[in-house]
Amino acid sequence: MNNARTPYFCIDADRLESNLRILRGVMDRTGCKILLAQKCFSCYGLYPLVAEYLAGATASGIFEARLWHEEGRGENHVFSPAFKEEDMDGIFAMCDHIDFNSPRQLALYGKRAKDAGLQVGLRINPECSTQEGHAIYDPCAPGSRLGTTAGEFFRAVAGTPLMELLDGIHFHTLCEQDSDDLEKTLDAVEERFGDILHRMQWINFGGGHHITRMGYDIPRLERCIRRMQEKYGLEVYLEPGEAVALNAGTLHSSVLEVQPEGGDGVQNVILDTSAACHMPDVIEMPYTPPLERVKGESVPLADGEDGKQYKYRFGGPTCLSGDVIGVYDMACTLTEGDEVVFGDMAIYSMVKTNTFNGMPLPDIYIKKGETLRFWKHFSYDDFKSRV
Repeated sequence: MNNARTPYFCIDADRLESNLRILRGVMDRTGCKILLAQKCFSCYGLYPLVAEYLAGATASGIFEARLWHEEGRGENHVFSPAFKEEDMDGIFAMCDHIDFNSPRQLALYGKRAKDAGLQVGLRINPECSTQEGHAIYDPCAPGSRLGTTAGEFFRAVAGTPLMELLDGIHFHTLCEQDSDDLEKTLDAVEERFGDILHRMQWINFGGGHHITRMGYDIPRLERCIRRMQEKYGLEVYLEPGEAVALNAGTLHSSVLEVQPEGGDGVQNVILDTSAACHMPDVIEMPYTPPLERVKGESVPLADGEDGKQYKYRFGGPTCLSGDVIGVYDMACTLTEGDEVVFGDMAIYSMVKTNTFNGMPLPDIYIKKGETLRFWKHFSYDDFKSRV
């Protein structure tokens, strides 16, 4: 690991496999099918491992669909708020399931999808918000563009030829939530769409299920799955992203400079890692990522040997004033060249990286046991080719 140059991502294959075993256990006990949501984790070097445990993957468009088609194994699902005509032949050739977002999209492409042999679904909006504080991630928020409401469904789909095209329905309303919120959502789904559930072959619970998080209520999840299986005879799909790679990756950075305390009791530390470029969810969500190690050691949270605690504000080297990763209390001082390691960086971070300010993209390594394997390097050409 000493040969790896910061910044770099490190994916822990053992932790990834531990998550996959938990998900596989849910599948084995209930008969449901769990898919990888590639929008969260798309490091295809580990797709063979994912395919050993899960039933397949889901894509948000033709590029992700092609990636799983080429590198994965099992079912290949795709959903988009609106598809492009130029992509449809490729999608029909590569995918097994397609979920449309609206009656209009179903009308445009549903029959062609059926003729091509795909299972056809429609994303619904059960109008049941269970999230607090993050409207940007709430597909049930007022004015949402995602999913078909019951009013629109029974006006434009039920009782029309479009209904005959449907094999299943799909909802995705959760974000990092427990199964009690899924249970509430299923109540809303039954209340609003119960009249047509017996006519469907399957139901997709979407993503946002934090199944592999410590304390997640898996027995309640399994009761929710069996509820749809036993009451309506439905095959059940789930497509979590975070649960697959939760806590399975780190982002390693180095201290470039420690600035003097600026009057607020906090010292600014400039890293070679940027929140804006390398972990944009820190700004978008927003959240403060866990600090896992400093100088190769676990983060000391108690007072240091001198009885003091040091407060540092980690930021990136870009020109964006808000390029701040977070403020951390530590019991040790920092100096130039020290390594800082952030946890839970396998999810979303790698798929959202960008080259704002000409920032180089971090290398990617895969760790198995004590062995660190180099996977990917990005160069100036990657920056230049993007624009």
